[in-house]
Amino acid sequence: MDPLVLGGLVALFTIAVLFSGVSVALGLLIVSGGFLVVFDGMRSLELMPEIFFGKLNSFALLSIPMFIIMGASIASTRAGADLYEALERWLTRVPGGLVVSNLGACALFSAMSGSSPATCAAIGKMGIPEMRKRGYPDGVAAGSIAAGGTLGILIPPSVTMIVYGIATETSIGRLFLAGVIPGLLLVALFMAWSIYATVRSGNIQVLTVSTYTWRQKFEILPRVIPFIVIILGVLYAMYGGIATPSETAAVGALLCIVIAVVIYRLWSPAGLWLILRDSTRESVMILFIIGAAGVFSYMLSSLFITQSIAEWIGTLEVNRWVLMGAINVFLLVAGFFLPPVAVILMAAPILLPIITVAGFDPIWFAVILTINMEIGLISPPVGLNLYVINGIAPDISLKTILTGSLPFVACMVIAIIILCLFPGLATWLPDYVMGAAT
Repeated sequence: MDPLVLGGLVALFTIAVLFSGVSVALGLLIVSGGFLVVFDGMRSLELMPEIFFGKLNSFALLSIPMFIIMGASIASTRAGADLYEALERWLTRVPGGLVVSNLGACALFSAMSGSSPATCAAIGKMGIPEMRKRGYPDGVAAGSIAAGGTLGILIPPSVTMIVYGIATETSIGRLFLAGVIPGLLLVALFMAWSIYATVRSGNIQVLTVSTYTWRQKFEILPRVIPFIVIILGVLYAMYGGIATPSETAAVGALLCIVIAVVIYRLWSPAGLWLILRDSTRESVMILFIIGAAGVFSYMLSSLFITQSIAEWIGTLEVNRWVLMGAINVFLLVAGFFLPPVAVILMAAPILLPIITVAGFDPIWFAVILTINMEIGLISPPVGLNLYVINGIAPDISLKTILTGSLPFVACMVIAIIILCLFPGLATWLPDYVMGAAT
């Protein structure tokens, strides 16, 4: 059978299996095993366990559970509430200061926790009622938190960037740095739209709120600064050549647990057990998907599907930006239905040779891919963040939340266009800090 036709069949069967309700990892193993048996015979199944565990035999993978523990430690405390309160006190004089402080809190908390739903829940529980009480439109209040929660998969340290780096054998350090400026760009676009939408609503009074004394501003800082110092310390250790990403993640996880115990009095064994239990569940889920995706990639390569697709794309006489547009549409649709980790692990082995042949930078493409995954987090039918917001603010209809989040989707699309016009926004910082890639 022609490899391109076979690739189409694999795509159809994969979609069908994943929509059947089975887990992503199990679905990938079912599809991989089925096609290997049909086209390579039963003996090909003997390789599946070796490939599965071989994909997990990487020291770099240790950073995933460590960063997840780091995030779970923060999410289990009042860190989100304190971060929100601190930014509100310091940014209250900024026009639209409350929505700006909410987005800033989302950016920092999501960077620390790496979890989009946790960010929405932690910041939204305080931010949404406060914004509504002060007259902000419901759409702005809900949409800004939903969009702000997505920033954790772009702003370092990011688990999805680690997964992309492992899947494509790309420097994780460079990927982290590549997400900094685009992440700040998204925050700026989110803030600009939120302020504009608030002003357009006609309730100008919400742009001027009560002031805080200097004492009130400084008394909240001791609860927030340690977490920010940990993030900066992790990044400094990584880029200063002091430790590997896995080692810095382990130290960061330990320090976050210590801070949760010392500052937030998380003494109870039940609380610590909850952190470890939830972290283990999420880590196993991600690692299971990584192993299954390794088998899936082997199946695609063994049947010459990946090579044939890349070769076929290379023969197309189309502008490379038309190709990139088609890739973005594919990623966008995939992100509507699948979690970011699954999309990256399934698509990266196929797309990497294509974008390389087309002359695109894999580091830059990682940022484009990640922003597409962010869009999926606030877009139906899955749109996990939309349902989290609806859960913490049930009196705001899902339609209002969706309508409020759509302008932020437009902001993400604008960010992708800006990055296409100015790719240096993603590649300059990694090249400056770590030297030009060879």
